Amino acid sequence: MANRRAFMKSGALALFATGISGLPRFITEAAAGTQMLPMYKKNKTLVCIFQRGAMDGLMAVTPFADPALQLARPGLFMSPTAGEGGSFNLDDRFAMHPSLKSLFPYFNSKNLAVVHGVGSPNTTRSHFDAQDYMESGTPFAKGTASGWLNRAVGLLGHAPTPFSAVSVTSSLPRSLYGDADAIAINNLQDFSIQLKGNPMAAGKAASSFEELYDQTTNELLNKTGKESFEALKILKSNNIKNYQPANGAVYPNSALGNSLKQIATLIKMDVGLEVGFAESGGWDTHFNQGTTNGIFARNLKDFSDSIAAFWQDLGERQDEVTLMTMTEFGRTVAQNGTGGTDHGRASCLFVLGNDVAGGKVYSNMGSLAKDKLEDGRDLPVTTDFRAVFSAVAENHLQLKTNGNLFPDWTGASLKMML
Repeated sequence: MANRRAFMKSGALALFATGISGLPRFITEAAAGTQMLPMYKKNKTLVCIFQRGAMDGLMAVTPFADPALQLARPGLFMSPTAGEGGSFNLDDRFAMHPSLKSLFPYFNSKNLAVVHGVGSPNTTRSHFDAQDYMESGTPFAKGTASGWLNRAVGLLGHAPTPFSAVSVTSSLPRSLYGDADAIAINNLQDFSIQLKGNPMAAGKAASSFEELYDQTTNELLNKTGKESFEALKILKSNNIKNYQPANGAVYPNSALGNSLKQIATLIKMDVGLEVGFAESGGWDTHFNQGTTNGIFARNLKDFSDSIAAFWQDLGERQDEVTLMTMTEFGRTVAQNGTGGTDHGRASCLFVLGNDVAGGKVYSNMGSLAKDKLEDGRDLPVTTDFRAVFSAVAENHLQLKTNGNLFPDWTGASLKMML
């Protein structure tokens, strides 16, 4: 296969990945005159979506059977109704928002699980801090240098490829900081490379592969970079620009839809992808949140349709992939005076895969009466996010973490995987 042969010509493709020294790995490898890349094989892949802004889990998957919620949310409460446009009753306790219509069949087929009441033991309501703690996986250690997904890649112990861990974002997310190879590619078609988070590369990110290639002056490095550039051109022309989703999948023309489409492309190309990362924004719904219409419903539909298209597109590759979502915290139980919800504590997340014990809402949620809430206002965290993250990483990626994935955490993984 032409593009694979081109990839194998040189280790210079690891130009994308920066090591602990801050230098692109291809520099040290080229200087040593070694060949880095083994024959690629199909890997298990974990795809993570961060819903930035704090998604209202009580609206996405509503505990409609609790009368206290209806009292707290007179303008936002939703209950299952018969017919088109109603919420989907999951288990006579929880209902799925109608905008999640495209994901509901996967719940019915027991491939999709919901974990409710999940969050961080750290009680911060700062978006920045909560995201940082969740992505580092150390909710009480601000200065952790690495992210939990980067540590997961390192613990896998596989020979790195340029695409072991890819974030389809404009900059490298906190969860992929660390010593293991990880890259951020905003758009596979133009191969925009971001090295944010690497001390020596900060402020020096190339706007394109060509620019970074032009910066190499050493004859050996220049030659190695040129071979990689040629490989990338083959990749670009043959596999990216004309990519057609399979099985009738139609991705939304949105940031998340386009990101998941590109992750699907990499998975099908067998370039060694083990961790894929994407983001979904706009979840900070302080006002005019809406119910079946409004900003929340629109965001949730894009979220649902993007994931459903990705899963449909994978086809027979579904056995190799598990997708998990996360959000930094939830929203207040009671609505505010502007038809929205404020920063809260626990939320919910979704896990999709053929190795997921789905068709179930995993929850230890108690009453939503005010005297049962955290600080009299918030859904308490009853499942530590690390219990979910570790369950997925250990079971899907077959990690032997030995406590290294989440330092200083001694809890048990949630039993939610087959």
